[in-house]
Amino acid sequence: MGEVDQAFIQSIEHRPNLDTIEIEGIPLIDLSLSHTTDINVLVSKIGTACKNWGFFQVINHGVPLELLEKIKVAAKAFFDQTMEEKRKVKRDEVNPMGYYESEHTKNVRDWKEVFDFLIKDPSFLPASPELEDDEMRTLSNQWPENPPQFREVCQEYAREVEKLGYKLLELISLSLGLPSNRFNGYFEDQLSRMRLNHYPPCPWPELALGVGRHKDAGALTIVAQDDVGGLQVKRKSDGVWAPVKPTSNALVINVGDIVQVWSNETYESVEHRVVVNSERERFSIPIFIFPSHYVMVKPLEELVNEGNPPKYKPYNFGKFNMARNRSNYKKLEVQNIQISDFKII
Repeated sequence: MGEVDQAFIQSIEHRPNLDTIEIEGIPLIDLSLSHTTDINVLVSKIGTACKNWGFFQVINHGVPLELLEKIKVAAKAFFDQTMEEKRKVKRDEVNPMGYYESEHTKNVRDWKEVFDFLIKDPSFLPASPELEDDEMRTLSNQWPENPPQFREVCQEYAREVEKLGYKLLELISLSLGLPSNRFNGYFEDQLSRMRLNHYPPCPWPELALGVGRHKDAGALTIVAQDDVGGLQVKRKSDGVWAPVKPTSNALVINVGDIVQVWSNETYESVEHRVVVNSERERFSIPIFIFPSHYVMVKPLEELVNEGNPPKYKPYNFGKFNMARNRSNYKKLEVQNIQISDFKII
């Protein structure tokens, strides 16, 4: 990736403070149920974590640990290949699945390279963000020939984490006082996707970010990370950037914008970012749980009343997703679409 150019440099107020500080981290929740753990206790812990942080880590999550190891090995094997090899599956605005090395967040280039694929292949998405345009487009994965077994490992891992995602959505639903299956119908034609992230060592970690500050547009994000660290969460209580300390065999969970809207802001999607370092490369593997393209996202009727009226106007997720993705490819003159654009003042 060479030397840092102006495209990577964050504005002064968003540059990372690299002084290591020891502060309280996000909650760590054990998902295993035993005779001593009541389901209601687990639901309460999930609800508290969603309310206070929007982030938590889980252990005993059901994803086989050998698979967790295999996906990290596969990610490194893919990114260790030559640029020529990786670009054989380069994504573009026509096919946004595959390899990419110049993504932007908040109109600043991220210090990373990625590989994306759909959980449900093919998937269908509106052809444009324009509301009156009914045309649909088909999205399909593109897989590299190398490394061997890469596709199989990725798909096997994605299937296991997808199961965990739905289990977590059931727990979140229960924590809101709703039936466990309340969210199920929104994901029949899901647009969920998985990403492999590689953050190379950066000569100027005080100027650039692996991923700039942002909130996730989906319902839920589930992240496997290595032991290097770099993910930071903006703490709700005081706005301090809190590092998410890598925990052996744990997965990092955060609620996205959709859960914020569904819950009518009982839970909040929280800003996070990734800092880089000058010595070690870092890998992370997020899965973004997205609903079907035709879902109208709005506060759930069971959670709104006269005293707590809806805080958002309904929006179509497919159209929102199309508009949002445009800024990944190039610097735009305006900030891309956010759920705040649908906020009822």
